[in-house]
Amino acid sequence: MKSKLIIGMIHMPPLPGSPNSVLTLEQLMDYAVSEARTLEEAGVGAAIVENLGDYPFFKDEVPAVTVAVMTLLAREVRKSSSLMVGVNLLRNACSQALSVAYAAGAHFIRCNVLNGVYATDQGIVEGKGAEVLRLRKYLGAKVQIFADVHVKHAYPLYNVPIDIAAQDLAERGGADAVIVSGPRSPIPPDLDRLRKVRSVVSKPILVGSGISLSNFRDYCREADGLIVGEYDFKVNGEVGGRSLGESYAKLVRGCGD
Repeated sequence: MKSKLIIGMIHMPPLPGSPNSVLTLEQLMDYAVSEARTLEEAGVGAAIVENLGDYPFFKDEVPAVTVAVMTLLAREVRKSSSLMVGVNLLRNACSQALSVAYAAGAHFIRCNVLNGVYATDQGIVEGKGAEVLRLRKYLGAKVQIFADVHVKHAYPLYNVPIDIAAQDLAERGGADAVIVSGPRSPIPPDLDRLRKVRSVVSKPILVGSGISLSNFRDYCREADGLIVGEYDFKVNGEVGGRSLGESYAKLVRGCGD
């Protein structure tokens, strides 16, 4: 089996300005660096810094303070580890995520809706491809765009089959890698769903939800990489909590078998 890209999630606690924020900037930086070191020691190759604690999420823009703090956090992770670093700004602040990644020296972003139109619990979310790719060109940024097809926690209003949507995303949307997920974060995509996308897209395919210690080998065989951050990979199974290094290490070893 060829080497797979394992991406660990650095799920940040609530950031300044969000409803449940309690930690100082110094505490948040310490948290992010500690998470990066845990993932790196486990053998993970990349990490996404994500503002998961900032719920309820804005639809497609975030406040200036969130951009500033995320830039600081992504930069600290970049400086303190050898990991590839990604940025996800929920729900779909893709241009702002690209700006954060550019300023922080990060390697990629995750964009939930790069093209298409989706009904979500934040409202109607429209694709950001036109503005994100133009911004990347304007900045001359070497930041890759990993984008979801039929993204989780959403319903496509332009409800074409997933293989057609994936082709559009990779060819017309400009995604550098395509992410395939289940309907919600804890649920993995059906393997048939993954294979449909694989059959029509030549770019890297990543699994974006539902990876566990009991199923990861199946997905390692089918995908080019895994985005990992569910219950089995968190201390005490806490959603959005600290990463469990032993579980990540077991996955890294198993995907290499």
